[in-house]
Amino acid sequence: MDAGHPQLAVLLPQAVGNRAHRILGRAVDRCGRHDRQRAARGAGQAMTAGVADSLLAALRARLGQEWVWTGADAAPYLTDQRGRLHGQALAVARPADAEEVAAVLRVCRAAGVPVVPQGGNTGLMGGATPDAGGQAVLLSLGRLNRVLGLDTDNDPITVQAGCVLAAVQAAARQANRLFPRSLGSEGSCTIGGNLSTNAGGTQVLRYGNTRELTLGLEVVTAEGEIWNGLRGLRKDNTGYDLRDFLVYRAVAAGHDRPGRGCAVACAFGLRRRADRLRTHERRLPASRRAPVSAAAPAF
Repeated sequence: MDAGHPQLAVLLPQAVGNRAHRILGRAVDRCGRHDRQRAARGAGQAMTAGVADSLLAALRARLGQEWVWTGADAAPYLTDQRGRLHGQALAVARPADAEEVAAVLRVCRAAGVPVVPQGGNTGLMGGATPDAGGQAVLLSLGRLNRVLGLDTDNDPITVQAGCVLAAVQAAARQANRLFPRSLGSEGSCTIGGNLSTNAGGTQVLRYGNTRELTLGLEVVTAEGEIWNGLRGLRKDNTGYDLRDFLVYRAVAAGHDRPGRGCAVACAFGLRRRADRLRTHERRLPASRRAPVSAAAPAF
């Protein structure tokens, strides 16, 4: 247990008996261990050509030759949105599902190589841009862009982390539902990025940050293990709340730490559009409100 995080020590039982407890314990322990590993390697130590070639070969064996990019193909991913930050990377890896994300993280962890997850690359703080050392692998989630499900009875929507925010809004709108996250970059930012930064947006006071909209997560840990917590329950008191803990870790993590995990799918609670209409109606003067008989039916 890292002494720098005593507030989390009380969450861990003496006997760690199941997989969720083990994941939480390892994540807490990693909080301080990554900095010690980087210091031991030495900040300026260059990777040998043989190690780099071996790493690229392992990534291509798992993802396919066409989904591991280097050189000019990788260049657009190495500059931030404003063009002010420029980084270098060994490669850009573009997995298509959770298993491939896990494979990338296992390969990079075995080689001691930092991983930089990237969604829509719309952030302004440099968190999705690798450093200038050229020893990191940039993990692009752009291919994880599908809406996996939408249940109009309980109103959860399940999407992959690389889904563009505007696409999630459109999917909800087609089902006469509202996904109440709206940002200036909603046409290019991704849900995974919104979650990793706990984004607020233009309706944050009414609906809360992205964390408050989240019902469940599927996460690949830094060790390359997949934790599936994609539950659409509005109230879930079973075990530790790993969802909020993992969102906290994503927000707090440094962008170039080796073996950083990431969310690969998310379940969010939707709002019925009638709720939004009633909220708007309450703001109108009494003379302009619709009659009670015209209001949406109760359910």
